[in-house]
Amino acid sequence: MFENEVIATFNELEMLLYKYIMKNKEKVVYMRIRDLADEAHVSTSTIMRFCRKLNCEGFSEFKVKLKLLIDEEYEPTIKSSQYVLAEFFERTQNKKFISKLEDTAGIISKTETVIFIGIGSSGTFAEYGARYFSSLGKFSMYIKDWFMPVPADLNNSITIALSVSGENPFTISHIHKLREKGSQILSITNNEQSTIAKLSDINISYYITEESIENMNITTQIPVIFILEEMARKMYEISRKEK
Repeated sequence: MFENEVIATFNELEMLLYKYIMKNKEKVVYMRIRDLADEAHVSTSTIMRFCRKLNCEGFSEFKVKLKLLIDEEYEPTIKSSQYVLAEFFERTQNKKFISKLEDTAGIISKTETVIFIGIGSSGTFAEYGARYFSSLGKFSMYIKDWFMPVPADLNNSITIALSVSGENPFTISHIHKLREKGSQILSITNNEQSTIAKLSDINISYYITEESIENMNITTQIPVIFILEEMARKMYEISRKEK
């Protein structure tokens, strides 16, 4: 909008107006032309000439273009990890949530195999989960190849499906395949009303405010790490006591 070639054509009054607008963009988009003239100490005719140099037919069109410029420059703020953690623990550190983790850990301890599935960043944490559970003595695997044949009998297994949105079609498809083979389904999602949560035998949801930048989901995965590690540790303690 304000190309260098156009700015170079501004006279003294137009440059004064330009500087005022750049310092007060959010305010100017809601001003009348007379208000801007008074605030910037220029005449309305100077403002109209200024608008025409910017290829605007009038002041109203100029304000629309200025609003679009402001929207383009807007940079969303990202919550700090400290804030996200505080939000998560405030919501989940209660008897009901802890009891659900313990009950789920008990179910996992009685299975022979834990299968992890997820895609994208959820796939990264699914692979981490498989490694973490294995390090605590539970045979676990991460299905990375979505075209890998599923074993015929998974009756003594549990599948842990990770998905922030709970709507990933690849994960949903694999849940159906694994359930058909007899595997129980445990999902960890951000919302218990999601499709994956509803398809699961057990769902653990963490309800963190979703964040995105330029259509990329950057919702924190810190709660997922906590849930996976806490379940694995509780599973280990249960298994040790049973032995």
